[in-house]
Amino acid sequence: MPTLTRRSALRGVLGGSAVTVGLPFLDCFLNTNGTAIAATGAALPVVFGHWIQSLGFNPGMWVPKKIAAGYENNVQLKQFDPIREHINLFSGMKYFLDGRPHETHTSTFQICTTGALFDSGPIGPSLDSKIADVIGTRTRFRSLEVSYDGSRQSWSRRSGTSINPSEGSPAALYKRIFGPDFKDPNAAEFTPDPLVLARKGVLSAVTDQRASLMKQVGASDKARLDEFFTSIREIENQLELELQKPTPMLACSVPKGEEEVKPSSLVEDMDVNGKIMANLLAHALACGQTRVFSINLGTGGWRRRGGAYTWHSSTHEESIDPALGYQKVVYEFIEEANRMFASLVRTLDSIKEGDGTLLDRSLVLWQTDHGDARTHSLEEIPILTAGRAGGRMKSGVHVSAPGEPCTRVGLTVQQIMGVPLNTWGTRSNETTKTFNEIVV
Repeated sequence: MPTLTRRSALRGVLGGSAVTVGLPFLDCFLNTNGTAIAATGAALPVVFGHWIQSLGFNPGMWVPKKIAAGYENNVQLKQFDPIREHINLFSGMKYFLDGRPHETHTSTFQICTTGALFDSGPIGPSLDSKIADVIGTRTRFRSLEVSYDGSRQSWSRRSGTSINPSEGSPAALYKRIFGPDFKDPNAAEFTPDPLVLARKGVLSAVTDQRASLMKQVGASDKARLDEFFTSIREIENQLELELQKPTPMLACSVPKGEEEVKPSSLVEDMDVNGKIMANLLAHALACGQTRVFSINLGTGGWRRRGGAYTWHSSTHEESIDPALGYQKVVYEFIEEANRMFASLVRTLDSIKEGDGTLLDRSLVLWQTDHGDARTHSLEEIPILTAGRAGGRMKSGVHVSAPGEPCTRVGLTVQQIMGVPLNTWGTRSNETTKTFNEIVV
């Protein structure tokens, strides 16, 4: 193979036609600073959702008095009462920095999504991606990521260098899922798309050049190319699925295209668009288009129309009301976010599937970055789950684990979803302990 440049590509022949596979940015292309150049008789598959919500809860207002099943929600979670039987609540846990600098609203999300701080060595995929490697390889979309505030921000990642960006527009999400490429799994007839036939098998056409290229580059570029080619192979596997008749899903229906408001961080707009996105994701799951989703609430910049402060700024600048004993505006923002989460849970529960609902075969993990955002607390971190993962876990349980690492929940969830690992996290966040009290 000739000398590598940024314009290098792998070329081959497939079906008598020339094919070209471009390459990602490799270290050898850059300067030293890296700055230049369900009716089959089988059980319905489990699905996983990841809800990322910043800024925690008001301290002293969310932990139930009773531990185990049959707990009663504290004042801040009272609006979860109608769905309490579906919710597990974890209290008492913390994030460990092990003496390293605290990048507020970042370090803690790194820990809860990957089990590690990004300066502690090579970063693996986020837990939703690890779960997608197990349950998301036989669907049209390996996973779907969205943000309610219209941004591309995401904590979902394939590796330390590969982020799965969020879709911030409900209209774009609708087109992506239910646009021209959507194939109704319940349709009487199925005709494979000839364009898909032309697209598949590209890597096979450049096998020799790929092997030669791997011999020319250093260790870091080999790792990056391996990740890149793995991604292409995953795409080819997904194209292969498009050549097969979909498995019937009796609960599948195409939602009506609802009119979005302009995506923004205004609470009023997020409430409208969030409901549309939750509905789209639920229908995508019901139609077998994906089994994994991630929702980034983007709470730091939340504001009300006409309001002077964002949610984030309010956590630091609003005084504690002497009569109420808490930050009133912050409390109201949290109430809005909790309403959105409750709306997602109800949406999943509204789709009937045989004797159960879509929520019954779902596991939705709710995580946040701080216990008390006002003080950037790393202790008393709230964590929730919703659903029963197809009967693999219990729900309606309050689990108290004072001083334990939050990664215990992440390890438990991954094992429930079939990820083959016995330990997760690094340093003080490393754990081998799961919460057996919620596992069936």
